[in-house]
Amino acid sequence: MLSQNLCSMFRLAISRSKFMHTATNIGNNVISKSHLLAPETQDSLTTHLEYLFRACSDASLLQQVRQVHTQVVVGGMNDICSLSSRILGLYVLCVRIKDAGNLFFRLELCHALPWNWMIRGLYMLEWFDFALLFYFKMLGSKVSPDKYTFPYVIKACGGLNNVPLCMVIHNMARLMGFHVDLFVGSALIKLYADNGYIHDARLVFDELPQRDTILWNVMLHGYVKIGDFENAIGTFRDMRTSYSRPNSVTYTCILSICAMKGKFCVGTQLHGLVIGSGFEFDPQVANTLVAMYSKCGNLLDAHKLFNTMSQTDIVSWNGLMAGYVQNGFSDEAAPLFNAMISAGVKPDAVTFASFLPSLLKSGSLKHCKEVHGYIVRHRVPFDVYLKSALIDIYFKGGDVKMAFKIFQLNTLVDVAVCTAMISGYVLNGLNRDAINIFRWLIKEGMVPNCLTMASVLPACAAMAAIKLGKELHCDILKKRLENIVNVGSAITDMYAKCGRVDLAYEFFRRMSQRDSVCWNSMLSSFSQNGKPEMAIDLFRQMGISGAKYDTVSLSSALSAASNLSALYYGKEMHACVIRNAFSFDTFVASALIDMYSKCGKLALARCVFDLMDGKNEVSWNSIIAAYGNHGFPRECLDLFHEMLGAGIHPDHVTFLVILSACGHAGLVDEGIHYFRRMTTEYGISARMEHYACMVDLYGRAGRLHEAFDTMKSMPFTPDAGVWGTLLGACRLHGNVDLAKLASRHLVDLDPKNSGYYVLLSNVHADAGEWASVLKIRSLMKEKGVQKIPGYSWIDVNGGTHMFSAADGNHPKSVEIYLILKSLLPELRKQVDGEEVTSTVYKFCIYFGDEAFHKQAKQEIEHN
Repeated sequence: MLSQNLCSMFRLAISRSKFMHTATNIGNNVISKSHLLAPETQDSLTTHLEYLFRACSDASLLQQVRQVHTQVVVGGMNDICSLSSRILGLYVLCVRIKDAGNLFFRLELCHALPWNWMIRGLYMLEWFDFALLFYFKMLGSKVSPDKYTFPYVIKACGGLNNVPLCMVIHNMARLMGFHVDLFVGSALIKLYADNGYIHDARLVFDELPQRDTILWNVMLHGYVKIGDFENAIGTFRDMRTSYSRPNSVTYTCILSICAMKGKFCVGTQLHGLVIGSGFEFDPQVANTLVAMYSKCGNLLDAHKLFNTMSQTDIVSWNGLMAGYVQNGFSDEAAPLFNAMISAGVKPDAVTFASFLPSLLKSGSLKHCKEVHGYIVRHRVPFDVYLKSALIDIYFKGGDVKMAFKIFQLNTLVDVAVCTAMISGYVLNGLNRDAINIFRWLIKEGMVPNCLTMASVLPACAAMAAIKLGKELHCDILKKRLENIVNVGSAITDMYAKCGRVDLAYEFFRRMSQRDSVCWNSMLSSFSQNGKPEMAIDLFRQMGISGAKYDTVSLSSALSAASNLSALYYGKEMHACVIRNAFSFDTFVASALIDMYSKCGKLALARCVFDLMDGKNEVSWNSIIAAYGNHGFPRECLDLFHEMLGAGIHPDHVTFLVILSACGHAGLVDEGIHYFRRMTTEYGISARMEHYACMVDLYGRAGRLHEAFDTMKSMPFTPDAGVWGTLLGACRLHGNVDLAKLASRHLVDLDPKNSGYYVLLSNVHADAGEWASVLKIRSLMKEKGVQKIPGYSWIDVNGGTHMFSAADGNHPKSVEIYLILKSLLPELRKQVDGEEVTSTVYKFCIYFGDEAFHKQAKQEIEHN
């Protein structure tokens, strides 16, 4: 597809075509009237023109070119195509496009040479759309392009970032057999690599019969640009076995990706090759080595190398400083910055881009603003790196307006700046703004890279915009970016947070490379979406694959074990926590407390809590919840006061746990007291879940009217969860009228939730209203509401077994159902009457026994 600019140029071409045709005819008439003079003069002029071409870098040659042109015209030799085309080329090289154009329209335009010079000249002036216009006019004039035409046409496409148009031109070059030419291939590879189409670049590269060092370096740079370490190293190895020898640019390129990816071992091996090749004293290579050692965390060797350098410049200092900041040594960055100033090295934009993040970590946004003021006062060149760094720190400091002002400050905007804006908006929860910036980026003709894609996908996940997420996934597949780890992690997370865990896992399984972030994303997705058994299985696979566990993976796996109430797995993970020295991590310890609590081991949960050194609100909330869930409300409240005594400020979760504990223990007055303290004393606004706890508190105590009054006093409309809590209380105390009111609201708010229908059905069943029970069951069938089967887990000999209603997947299901069938008649013998009939009915429904189900149903209808 052509760009809008190119389309407008075509329209312009139509209006100018008559002029070009007339000019060409005039030129042909002039040429037809000329005649050849003095062959020795022609030879002399040809020799002179060749000399001028060799010295074309001299700006004073324009006068000589005009003199030769005059001789050609006066001598009647302007019909000699080779002479006139050479003069045209010299005008182009002297950047005299107007003189070149005047001569061009007087030539016989039946050969590719004059067209090639005009296309080249227009490209040199960055008039890319005009260059493409001349190319298509050339085709329209039935002049066949040659191998010298395509490189500058392809470069013009690159200037417009128009890869689809380049693919059309590529196909034409292939049809004419020029795609294997070194210069055409080089132009194609550079365009594809620069625009992220690295797979297409590699296809062209592999087709070329000859590849020089420059071409190998272009491919290497393409892989480095998208962060593809494996292919970059593979390309470097292939280059070493070829006839092309790596140069300083090669080593700089490959070392930079080692620094980017933290590949210290590979970097040290490359350092040995650098020394063996004699490039260790090359300033560019030495600077990249310093950056590699420092960014890989080996700051001691980086300093040693820095001190042995014969001459250091701003690049050397910047590489060392970036290593300190990126490895978390923010306090050491300031002395290094002062040492650089003392050495007489003036900081540049890259220096500040590296130094600013350290200020935000060690100080506050105020210090960053002071440095920003210094940058403005000293007129430090404001490039895209510095602009991105300033945008990033203001977003991380919470000053969204200032970040946007910097974005709008001038026209200096590229993909990196837009990516900083997108990730900043996502960080601050402004996901719609992030997507708008992404759309603006596309509209402006910029090509998003892998970091851009990895930044915008979380916005889709937060908004559950799965349609846009799928569109981005398709674009990623087209550009072959799906195997880049951070992009793959973002895709997995997007699908999981949009409720499609199946698609997330399907993509995860196809990923060729996975880091800990990918594993953690999938682990937490399974754990949070009701698939704890798959989370535990994935946790084991992660260990087998050699991926390192971190706090996130351990916390997610422990959460899955707690949801399964699988003590055996939980203890295994606890041992893993101890082996990997994560025992003192607050979040892992909190997950351990939660796991032991939900597995019924309150003493072990308290033991983990007591052994913790640094306790925060998360760990206190975990242990308070543990005691509350186990029916120890007094201990729960005592722990709350201990928390206050330790100087930990309670949050909304703390009070949620306390209100729940009071509700389960029937401590209504205490619950009311702490609810009031939350809002008045601590200034925490009550959320929907707090009101649900208060409704539950009153409902369990049988004070249903107070529960209903609490709902009416809420500052916002009760959701399905609050009405469901009231319905559950109605079932507990047999209030059919209020249950009907609650159910009417629930049908409107959540019509597909089978749990509410079952609750109302049980209310009627408890009241003996069996006709209403059947009516509700029929209503569920009419509306297509399916009851989600409940799951049960049992731990036998260290193995967890999962069951659901009418489940036949268990390997011993036949034996289990035989025992159930033998138990049902025994149950009927023990109790008589309507009560046992309804009990058997429910029992049969749960276990899916059709024969007993029908018999019980007939007895209920008969009664």
